[in-house]
Amino acid sequence: MKSYTKFLIIFVLPTLFLFYFLHLHPNPTEYKVVRVIDGDTIELEDGTKVRLLEIDAPEKGERCYEEAKTRLEELVLNKKVRLEKDKEDKDRYGRLLRYVFIDCSLINLVLVKEGLAYSYIIEPNVKYMDKILDAEKFAKEFKIGCLWK
Repeated sequence: MKSYTKFLIIFVLPTLFLFYFLHLHPNPTEYKVVRVIDGDTIELEDGTKVRLLEIDAPEKGERCYEEAKTRLEELVLNKKVRLEKDKEDKDRYGRLLRYVFIDCSLINLVLVKEGLAYSYIIEPNVKYMDKILDAEKFAKEFKIGCLWK
């Protein structure tokens, strides 16, 4: 086999295949966020409410509520997100329990790193527990965000 043909088979064809499926083929696991309810809850285009796993942001009337909600809006509002499930599907209020990603960024983790949400680990949903706890420790130690200043 000629080296040109090998090059096509080994490098070009797989690259074209990946490009097509990753960039041109719509990703059915992406959802548009149309509303941010508070610092740890969002609403999707179809009306589904999603509670971000492993974090707890301040409630309305509490210190840092507005900052957490505003930051979550900056991160996800009117954007496509990818949702990742852990062990449990829904909470007692019927909201989906999910990790929220934009590209490779775990939004749940970003809010804790920025001192806008606390870690809130409830078993069996512990997939990113170590990262979340480390981020909270770091934010506390360096007094990051309005929760720790």
